[in-house]
Amino acid sequence: MSTVQATTISCPHCGRTNRVPVAAEGRPRCGHCKQPLPWVVDAGDDDFTEVAERADIPVVVDLWATWCGPCRMVSPALEQVATELAGRIKLVKVDVDKNPRLSRRFEVQAVPTLLILDKGETVARQAGAAPAPALRQWVEQTITTRER
Repeated sequence: MSTVQATTISCPHCGRTNRVPVAAEGRPRCGHCKQPLPWVVDAGDDDFTEVAERADIPVVVDLWATWCGPCRMVSPALEQVATELAGRIKLVKVDVDKNPRLSRRFEVQAVPTLLILDKGETVARQAGAAPAPALRQWVEQTITTRER
């Protein structure tokens, strides 16, 4: 499957809007100022492999549900972390109610469930909401350990 879908992302540095493919190699950069862009996309049962598992940078997966209060609280924190770590991670959001195969595959028993994938392999997992600084520390610690 070749995903040609794109999402629009505002550059946190210059404010310009950029179209970023949901699945691509490399790391997205602003077309105007060339700074790294936060890469935040949605994925589902049909395109998760291409969007998340084939990424060549670490992927933070947010398995969430629309009815979940903690999910709504952690989402902005994750987007903040994705912005702070732009160029180092990709944030992929998966609605577990709309994507039951992924929910079963990752054995989601509570939402939000957060995963970190490195080259398609789950290298870290945590359930529940946390503030942005704690999430950033968890992500950085995991990806730094993997880079060694």
